[in-house]
Amino acid sequence: MMPARSVAQETQVLRLAQTIPLPNVKGRIDHMDVDVEGKRLFVAGLENGSLEIVDLKAGKWTKSVPGFQKPQGIAFVQSLDKVFVASGDDGMLRVFRGGTLELLDSIKLDLGPNRVAYDPHTKLLYVGYGGKDAGKDYGEVGIIDAKTDRHIGDVQVAAHPAELLLDKSGNTLFVFVSAESKVQIIDTKRGKVVSTWPVSSQRNGDGAFDESTHRLFLGTRTPPEMIAMDSSSGKEIAHLPTVEGMDGVYFDAARKRIYVSGGRGFDVGYVFCYQQTDPDRYQTLGKIPTRPGAGTSFWSPELNRYYVAAPAHDNEEAAILVFEPVP
Repeated sequence: MMPARSVAQETQVLRLAQTIPLPNVKGRIDHMDVDVEGKRLFVAGLENGSLEIVDLKAGKWTKSVPGFQKPQGIAFVQSLDKVFVASGDDGMLRVFRGGTLELLDSIKLDLGPNRVAYDPHTKLLYVGYGGKDAGKDYGEVGIIDAKTDRHIGDVQVAAHPAELLLDKSGNTLFVFVSAESKVQIIDTKRGKVVSTWPVSSQRNGDGAFDESTHRLFLGTRTPPEMIAMDSSSGKEIAHLPTVEGMDGVYFDAARKRIYVSGGRGFDVGYVFCYQQTDPDRYQTLGKIPTRPGAGTSFWSPELNRYYVAAPAHDNEEAAILVFEPVP
C-alpha cells in the first residue's frame, strides 16, 4: 500500500471548487441526493429536522422544508418527479413533488428508516429500518411501490440496515448490517435473504459497488478501514486504513477511484482517496482535509462533483463543500 502523500500532492486528487453555506442549519447533517437536470442538491438536516435544498447552478441554498424527526435517507426520482425522505425517529417515509416540494404522501413504517435505494426497472423503493431503533432484535427492508406510494412488503434482515446497494438489474440488493458486522444479500425477485457474509472489521456502515469488477467497497469504523470485497463470494480482497468517523463511501467509475468521507465526532474531517489499479489491487492516493465533524458525502458522476456535508462548528456556519476530481 502506498503511504499517504504530502498535502500539496493530495490536494490534486480532489480540488475544492466551491463552498455553499447552509444558513441556520444546526447539528449533524446526513444523506444527500441530486436532481441532475434541475441542478439541485437535496440535503438531510438530521438534527435540524429539515430537508435543505441547494441550487447547484447558482451555488446557493434556496429552501428549507421543516417538520421531520431525524431525516436521513433521500431518493429523488426524476421519472416520477418525486422526492422520498426517510426519517428515523417518527418511522415515516414522506413523499414530495419534485418540482414544488409539496407533500404528496406520508407512509408509516416502523422506527429507524434510514438508507433508501430505488430500482428504475420495477419502480420499487427499498427502505432500511427496524432493529434496535424499533426495539426489535431484527431489521427490515421495506418495499415501496414508488408509483402509488404504497408499502407492499418487507424482507427481514439480521439487524438495522446501515446501507443498501442495488445492482443494475435490480435483482440483487446488498444490505450492510453494521451492528452484526455482516453483509446480507437479498434476492429481490424471491423477496428473501439468500446469503450472509461476515465482515472481519466491525461496524461496516456505508459502501459502494463496482459491478464491472464484482467489487463491494465497505467502510468500517472499528478499526477504520476501507475493505474491498468480492461481490460474488464475500471474500475480502484488500484492507486499507481509512478516516475516523467514516460516514460516506462512493466509487468514481470513470477514474476507478474510491472516496471515503468522515470526521463525525472528530475535530478534523477528511476524504480518503484510493485508486483501483485492478480488481485485486488498491493504493491510497491521499487524504483531503474537509471540516470538523464532516461525515456524509455524495458523488455525482453526471455532474462530476463530490459533495461533502459540513455541519456548523464554532462560528462557522454549515456548508456543502463541492469538490472537483483532478484530473
